[in-house]
Amino acid sequence: MSTLEAEGLVRAVGQGWARLRAGPWPLPQRCLLCSDWAHQALCAPCLGLYAGQQAVHSRPRCPACGLRLATGLLRCASCERASTSHGMVRVAVDYAHPWDRVLMQFKFGSRPDFAAAMALVMSCHIKAQHGAAALGPTRLVPVPLSRERLAQRGYNQAWELARRLARQVGLQARADALMRCVHLPGQAEQGRAARLKRLQGVFQLSPAGRAWVAGQRVALVDDVYTTGATATEAARTLLAAGALQVQVWAFARTPAPEEGPS
Repeated sequence: MSTLEAEGLVRAVGQGWARLRAGPWPLPQRCLLCSDWAHQALCAPCLGLYAGQQAVHSRPRCPACGLRLATGLLRCASCERASTSHGMVRVAVDYAHPWDRVLMQFKFGSRPDFAAAMALVMSCHIKAQHGAAALGPTRLVPVPLSRERLAQRGYNQAWELARRLARQVGLQARADALMRCVHLPGQAEQGRAARLKRLQGVFQLSPAGRAWVAGQRVALVDDVYTTGATATEAARTLLAAGALQVQVWAFARTPAPEEGPS
């Protein structure tokens, strides 16, 4: 084979691969949970297990914090005693096996590609919960990272979820609407009250973001909902900028905290 023929073959293979990737049939890939081959981020059995009818209509959650409720309850005890600046909280899964492993890799293991499977599960739950309600959110806003944290991690996991989720549910999303202007060290060991105090004033709207959320119903997107302090402060900032309403859409909900609504 001549050099010219070899170069032509390489070009043809490259063009064929590009057409295949752009075609209507997605390439097979490994399921994120079970590693079986699938045509999307989750295979059909895993998708049915975590996003099927039984999953999305399983034991109800508290609409104010996302905790699973005991039979007959409409809200958890903590949320009966306290209020938040945001509206309803929508979560897809519990922070437990097998998603705890996925979330750790997604957030700290440089695997932003995991967001495809997670957004797919989120969209199934959100569509089932919202139905055709006319008063659903009109904008998606990811919880932002500080510049320091973004430089350290290389990506904002909330944005990776939000941009994929936006395509799934047919809404607009912006990465630059809400900004985190203060860098704070980790707060994993702190309770809700302490977190709320230290988070005051850490968020602000960009000029473009302010105009984009004004008069809109916003869904604040994050990977994990724990004490709700971050969501509360971010929602307060969005409402002050003119948002009509702020819901919280999180992929996972941690177990019940020791104090306050989550």
